[in-house]
Amino acid sequence: MNIEVRESLIKEVKKRVSDSIDLKKDIADEEIKELITTIVFEISRQTYMSVSEKQDIIESVFNSMRRLDVLQPIIDDKSVTEIMINGPDCIFIERAGRSYQLDTRFESRQKLEDVIQSIVSKVNRTVNEASPIVDARLQDGSRVNVVLPPIALNGPIVTIRKFPETPMTVDQLVKYGSITEEVADILHRMVRAKYNIFVCGGTGSGKTTFLNALSNFIPSDERIITIEDSAELQIKGIPNIVRMETRNANTEGKGEITIRDLIKSSLRMRPERIVVGEVRGAEALDMLQAMNTGHDGSLSTGHANSTADMLSRLETMVLSGASLPLEAIRQQIASAIDVIIHLSRLRDKSRRTMEITEVIGYKDGEIQLNPLYVFKEEGETEDKKIIGSLKRTDSEMLHKLKFRMAGISDKV
Repeated sequence: MNIEVRESLIKEVKKRVSDSIDLKKDIADEEIKELITTIVFEISRQTYMSVSEKQDIIESVFNSMRRLDVLQPIIDDKSVTEIMINGPDCIFIERAGRSYQLDTRFESRQKLEDVIQSIVSKVNRTVNEASPIVDARLQDGSRVNVVLPPIALNGPIVTIRKFPETPMTVDQLVKYGSITEEVADILHRMVRAKYNIFVCGGTGSGKTTFLNALSNFIPSDERIITIEDSAELQIKGIPNIVRMETRNANTEGKGEITIRDLIKSSLRMRPERIVVGEVRGAEALDMLQAMNTGHDGSLSTGHANSTADMLSRLETMVLSGASLPLEAIRQQIASAIDVIIHLSRLRDKSRRTMEITEVIGYKDGEIQLNPLYVFKEEGETEDKKIIGSLKRTDSEMLHKLKFRMAGISDKV
């Protein structure tokens, strides 16, 4: 069956379904699907369709009327990790670290806009010409970013970052070569001993995945508060958990709840640990102050190309919301963060841990760093896969008091 015939059949089935029922009424999905199936089998008496073609038409019409149209089968495909929609006619996906363009397209720009409104409305978000940028999420936790015209010049832009149904564990990170078993054990002990850990890296380097894996080391009897722009973390096995998410302003510009608001509120909720999905702005100061005021064991992430770059970015973030001397900011950072983990996506598209560095203090106007593990590249395989792993440096870890206070081995 060629594309023109398929699209013509889909159009005919949708018209017959619309003529048969009032779509404004509350009709169950099962009833809609049954009606679509009946109509497809009626049409197949005049137009031959194989069993697989009938099934394809039924699913396509149902997805268009009740789910996310042509996007639904792509979202259902477990091998797809990222979906990039550049207008109604241009859809790219990422699979196994590589990007591909699909032949699939939306039937019109209006259909794509309808799908976008369906996504954002389910998480109480708004996106329109007046407010053309929004972050949202799907029901399965996938992260969604939408940019509409006139900001986006080539039509509505949607980027969906998918996450696995079951959260990534540290054992899997070891299996995939991101870290070694030795490092996994040290990180496990660091989280239990309540070291404040900051994960940094570029876009797509695996920060959220890594943060999720670390979070699952937190003892089950602690009270955890997670704070995110759009909820992505999948922390399991902790009954006393509070999950909070930001809220955009309404059409009148009121009602916005920022990460900064949530961090301030969380301090009055008796948290034992605060997990901030990502710091991007002035909320960095509130996060650092929380780490400095008895909320040890806090975890967070940020965008940066190196450990030193992350420190510079934190300084800039704090300065964007408070007029403090640079010296005071650097002292705050040095006393708040214990360990920085830097992740990167290498040229073979693999995600690796590049560095684990201890923050040892502030001296002579600079934050002092003590690299503990550094990624060493050892070569390439025939298919250009990078061979290498984290190697222990000669530097001894200096701040081991938290290990001893928690009664945990301080061997690093």
